[in-house]
Amino acid sequence: MDGMDYDPMVMDGEPEQPQVTISAVWRPEFKAADSTRVDFALSRTNLSFANSIRRIIQAEVPTIAIDLVEVEVNTSVLADEFIAHRLGLIPLNAKGVNELNYSRDCDCEQYCEQCSVTLTLHARCTSDEIMKVYARDLIVDGRHASQVGTPVINDPEGMGCLIAKLRKDQELKLTCIAKKGIAKEHAKWMPTSAVGFEYDPHNKLHHLDLWYENNTDPQKEWPKSKYAEWEDPPQDGEPFNYDAVPDRFYFEVETSGSMEPDQIVQGGIRALQQKIGALLKGLDPKKYGGEEPAEFDGPRSPDMNMDGGTTPWQDGGYTTPYGGNMTAYGGGNTTYGGGNNTAYGGGAGAYGTTPYGQSSWQ
Repeated sequence: MDGMDYDPMVMDGEPEQPQVTISAVWRPEFKAADSTRVDFALSRTNLSFANSIRRIIQAEVPTIAIDLVEVEVNTSVLADEFIAHRLGLIPLNAKGVNELNYSRDCDCEQYCEQCSVTLTLHARCTSDEIMKVYARDLIVDGRHASQVGTPVINDPEGMGCLIAKLRKDQELKLTCIAKKGIAKEHAKWMPTSAVGFEYDPHNKLHHLDLWYENNTDPQKEWPKSKYAEWEDPPQDGEPFNYDAVPDRFYFEVETSGSMEPDQIVQGGIRALQQKIGALLKGLDPKKYGGEEPAEFDGPRSPDMNMDGGTTPWQDGGYTTPYGGNMTAYGGGNTTYGGGNNTAYGGGAGAYGTTPYGQSSWQ
């Protein structure tokens, strides 16, 4: 298959730029336009940067998935929560997801056409045969110009994922709200189904101990991966370089169907650039972002607020609903000691005198 080798020009005195060699791999049953996997090699870089690419591809490339389900009628044998969970895991087309806002950044109260896509489902069984409800039965609101939010259907029958089965007179009527998000928030926003990551297929660096029995052929015990053909094998009698470090890394990205693999890799690079840019602006806002640091508009965790905190229980403790008292982790009291401090905070515990406090249980 054809490969593309990107080798930027290196000027004298400048450090070498990372090099990417891409080999697109398609399953035989799909055409080139319906690619689901891509193999590429990242060279002239270090392990930490390559691993950051792998992690950000999996967790921080934005996609779209069903986040809210409003159930109007459900007389099936499945509970509302069960059906909502199934709907959330249906892959939706995310090729135009950049035209949507994150719901936390939108001006609406809960959701609107600027930050969400609405899908409706209405199915009722009227015959004695079992009726199967598939992802193709989801009807998308056509307010968006692109096909963002439409269910991804790749099976030969053109049905999509199975949602539920209905018997006679059973009905399912609901409205789904799909929102933009990242996999760090929930796995349903994960753009990939698998990401392979490997380096040194010939084990030249001896990072692995390829142990085998004396009567076993080591080539059969430890077969080479397909990336071994991308490198020259070690020569007999070649001296071991103790200072060698890995500088060529092999990736295999398989999409979940919501985006094409090249879009996932490009989206991961953009997300990493945004993170590095936000870090530089935070360290030196005058040099990189004017007088005031710019707001970070890239993918981020859902519990991250822009005031510096991440969770509501970091300032002064968190009030529990079980007695109106504060937990010991915020410097307050618990209900187990009758309103006193816990033994870990220097007060009385519920189990008597401890070496951590001077009081005893009353």
